[in-house]
Amino acid sequence: MNKVVESAAEAVADIPNGASIAVGGFGLCGIPNVLIHALLESGVSDLETVSNNCGVDDWGLGVLLAAKRIRRTTGSYVGENKEFERQFLSGELEVELVPQGTLAERLRAGGAGIPGFYTPAGVGTQVADGGLPWRYDGQGGIALESPAKEKREFDGRSYVLEHGIRTDFAFVHAKYGDRHGNLVYELSAQNFNPLCAAAGRVTIAEVEELVEPGELDPIQIHTAGIFVQRVVHTPDTEKRIERKTVAS
Repeated sequence: MNKVVESAAEAVADIPNGASIAVGGFGLCGIPNVLIHALLESGVSDLETVSNNCGVDDWGLGVLLAAKRIRRTTGSYVGENKEFERQFLSGELEVELVPQGTLAERLRAGGAGIPGFYTPAGVGTQVADGGLPWRYDGQGGIALESPAKEKREFDGRSYVLEHGIRTDFAFVHAKYGDRHGNLVYELSAQNFNPLCAAAGRVTIAEVEELVEPGELDPIQIHTAGIFVQRVVHTPDTEKRIERKTVAS
């Protein structure tokens, strides 16, 4: 039951080229940056990532992007990364943009073993009707576009079918974790981390404070250890602020 591994490098050592990875966090809050850098150092490529956003140019998933390690990404926000924009418009990166609430529910559904669900979000737009650019051809044209999705009516209202997301691996960042893999996230770091933890077939958690089993109050646990396969103690994690607003 001791799921602790000695280093982040050991934790990600078996991730192969082409793997899909759900990555927790929102902006730069609650991101598993130690694991991301370990994956960068491992040299793997052709990755498919699922995350709310793709970091910034020099932090978070942005470092994998800058190294051309990501082939495809699914997310809901990309506004703080110039390299992301360049790769997408030049046809180097495949991008599936998903409404944020839908992305959260797709991850939750995948983690719960639910293959799909109907939602009103996106009805009447290209989200449902298809035609969103997933990959450009580098010359201003669209090389690959989103397909139309199944639609149904319930009680006179239209809904679109969305599929649950399951990934080969998941990276999450927690404030507290024990050796059994039980996790507690701090404040707004609860955003996408619990969803990604459940959606990964192999979930790897970096934790700031590692405690012994029984020290965490069961009612305070956000992710149960059954969802977590590996734990890495990262006590000196650097945290950055995505954008600072100060009064003059």
